[in-house]
Amino acid sequence: MLTDKRILLIIGGGIAAFKSLDLIRRLRERGASVVPVLTPAAEHFVTPLSASALAGEKVYRDLFDLTDEAEMGHIELSRAADLVVVAPATADLMGKMAGGLANDLASTVLMATDKRVLIAPAMNLRMWEHPATRRNLATLEGDGILVVGPNEGNMACGEFGPGRMAEVPEIVEAVEAALGTGPLKGRHVLVTSGPTHEPIDPVRYIANRSSGAQGTAIAAALRDLGARVSFVTGPADVPPPAGVEVIPVQTAQEMAEAVNSVLPADAAVFAAAVADWRVANAAGQKMKKDGSGSLPTLEFAENPDILASVSQLQAGRPKLVVGFAAETHDVERHATEKRARKGCDWIVANDVSPGTGIMGGAENAVTLITANGAETWPRLTKHETARRLALRIAEALD
Repeated sequence: MLTDKRILLIIGGGIAAFKSLDLIRRLRERGASVVPVLTPAAEHFVTPLSASALAGEKVYRDLFDLTDEAEMGHIELSRAADLVVVAPATADLMGKMAGGLANDLASTVLMATDKRVLIAPAMNLRMWEHPATRRNLATLEGDGILVVGPNEGNMACGEFGPGRMAEVPEIVEAVEAALGTGPLKGRHVLVTSGPTHEPIDPVRYIANRSSGAQGTAIAAALRDLGARVSFVTGPADVPPPAGVEVIPVQTAQEMAEAVNSVLPADAAVFAAAVADWRVANAAGQKMKKDGSGSLPTLEFAENPDILASVSQLQAGRPKLVVGFAAETHDVERHATEKRARKGCDWIVANDVSPGTGIMGGAENAVTLITANGAETWPRLTKHETARRLALRIAEALD
């Protein structure tokens, strides 16, 4: 699947660097050529000779190599590749990337490239959870850097938790997806995202606290796996991803109409936080206080149930329909009941009670409800949650 693709592999200085040698082998098995770049710290874990022998290519190490730089080597390296992969991406490398530093060959190549960049973070769990790393990760994701992992597991230091570099097959999958040869190529997926705004008058509206970050990340992850994505989004706090068909809406009724307009689809992911009710007697002008102390009376009407209507289609139903359930208590029970009531295939449930920081935050902790039961995922960034869900969708559609 990677025939004639050229991968520039930057190997950072961490114990997980030993996996980079197997990564070279697996990428070459799929037809790619791999050009290794070693940081000075990486040479304490893998040798240039071993990387060169497995890659069948020269290993690049020194920013000030007279021969290479006479031909502007770091610029050529950064532009000749189809994809730049950083594995392992250490805390130091992530910090340099987020800060725009370029003081060695690896960081200079990353600053000079005009190609997509995929990183596989690997570090001690305390380093991964450090506020500086979280800020750097958010910056990199905002810049469009692709991220795979890290996973939970035992560390070389003896601790257990998130920080292990993703396994080689996972990184290969992410490389294939980044290069547009992913498992969803040729598939059409509908994604809804964000809140809806239900007008009270031209100034005021009813909404909820959804930022749209999770739905946006899901649309991007599906795109990265090769899908054609129709993205129906309410007024979210985050911009829509590039490379997808964006259909902006405001109200639940507009969202229902937009959903119907893009069907049929192979799969549909309803991540939007749609308001259950709208104001039936919304005012055409701004409502004013009259000084009498009397309060306006709002009459409510039920909004269309988009998830249920698509799940119960007799013709043209997507093969896979995924709903979301934001709950504040008894999450698994309520989500399981919702799946049965709506008729969808999966429910992605999360606890958005006060104190979790999930609603509007950068992370999520979900339970996937399917016909086979409940599967609880660890707390992850919303981008990683999206990537895992997109891979599961690809498996289901295969």
